[in-house]
Amino acid sequence: MTKIFKPLIAALACALALPGAAAAVSPTVEKIKERGTLLCSGHNGSYFGFVEVNDKNEWKGLDIDLCRAMTTAILGDPTKAQIIPLSWAQRFPALQSGDVDIIIKATGWTMGRDTELGLQFSLPYFFGGTQLMAHGDLGVTEAKDLEGGTVCVEAGTTIERIVADYMKTIDVEHTMVSYEKAAELRSAYLANRCDAFAGWGPNLAVLRATEIENPESHVILDDQLSSEPIAAAMRQGDEEFVDVTNWMLAALLLAEEHNVTQANVDEMAANPPNPTVARLLGATPGIGERLGLRETWAREMIAAVGNFAEIYDRNLGANSPYKLDRGLNNLWSHGGVLYAPILD
Repeated sequence: MTKIFKPLIAALACALALPGAAAAVSPTVEKIKERGTLLCSGHNGSYFGFVEVNDKNEWKGLDIDLCRAMTTAILGDPTKAQIIPLSWAQRFPALQSGDVDIIIKATGWTMGRDTELGLQFSLPYFFGGTQLMAHGDLGVTEAKDLEGGTVCVEAGTTIERIVADYMKTIDVEHTMVSYEKAAELRSAYLANRCDAFAGWGPNLAVLRATEIENPESHVILDDQLSSEPIAAAMRQGDEEFVDVTNWMLAALLLAEEHNVTQANVDEMAANPPNPTVARLLGATPGIGERLGLRETWAREMIAAVGNFAEIYDRNLGANSPYKLDRGLNNLWSHGGVLYAPILD
């Protein structure tokens, strides 16, 4: 055997051995374990539905629950999540400096952030885009019903262009009225100076629930005029931490897909209905070892926070004050775009 082929054969042997090798451990996960807490982004106030403080001065919201899910996956206890209040401008410097381990805070995945700020992103867990809210007494259910109507928007925003382009695409004649200040925009809509209000879907749901006297008299239209992928952000250079984050999100979606809930997770673990659930809940080993975590991490996480549907419903959906339909944020099998990678 020549000297040239010996190292090639050795390299091939190493490559073939990789699937059976022990998983590399994330340096970020190791630091979190040493510290005993996960440092997660909060907000300097409340961003309703995602990151907010209730009347008992407790953190709540979709993003807060995902932080607690991540904490449970790594540390086995959702109460070990430490929420750090941050403004929108502070979140990326705080991540870069190590003041937080991860940003889960309604953060859009953009090319600039991905390539220029030293960040990397998880699978999208939410798609939030421009929608329209209309006065219910108009009988409007979709944008094409606004023919000849008036739409209020905030001046100088991308929403203004998105609405104009969308209405042109579906050939709906309308009048656009722009306002410099968000407060003026809300007042104009509530005073019936426009038929519809254009904004980010979750913000419209919050407005309807918190600032309108009769929320049921206003309808958020089905049309999705745009969609922005919302994802968790991490520092570049720790691919294993990205894996942990992605499979945390995937496990929540898989639990929903297979009807594993906070109430039945222990029963499902004892009597898995199929091989995927057996792997998900650690009855069949693998889900922990390959991530450097416990085999029961997903089971403990679901027991602590529920599956993705349960998290969504209590923070944004049917069991929340905001009643925001899932729309694109449903499972792919239910008309949405969320899906989990295959758990093999």
